[in-house]
Amino acid sequence: MDWSVSTQWWVVAGLLVAVELASGTFYLLMLAFGAAAGAMAAQLGAPTSAQLVAAALVGGGATALWHFKRFRTPRSAPAEANPDVNLDIGQSVRVDSWAADGTAQVNYRGASWSVTYRGAGVPAPGEHTIVAVHGSRLMVAPRTA
Repeated sequence: MDWSVSTQWWVVAGLLVAVELASGTFYLLMLAFGAAAGAMAAQLGAPTSAQLVAAALVGGGATALWHFKRFRTPRSAPAEANPDVNLDIGQSVRVDSWAADGTAQVNYRGASWSVTYRGAGVPAPGEHTIVAVHGSRLMVAPRTA
């Protein structure tokens, strides 16, 4: 069985997509776009050197663009302080009294929680906002109006 050059390019593109699906490396998908560009160049009758240039430009360009896009977007907050991950972030708790070490006990969601102060200055009783959750300990800061 004799495959055409464009078919070989399409097989390479398919293999790159399959490996990407198995590994989760998004960059391989960009290289698969390059292989598809090589296949299209082959179908248009371009010489081998033009096919390689098309594959390199599209695959390398897509990889570079994805890399730059990925590093220009801001990183999300760690899960312990990310309100998209932990719905307790931003909720209010009432602290009645603080211990000398900056900790307290509060009732929140029907249970007793340990609380650690994360604000500036000396902790004072009153309403506080949850800014992070470390295991079963809430990190709070004074509530701003």
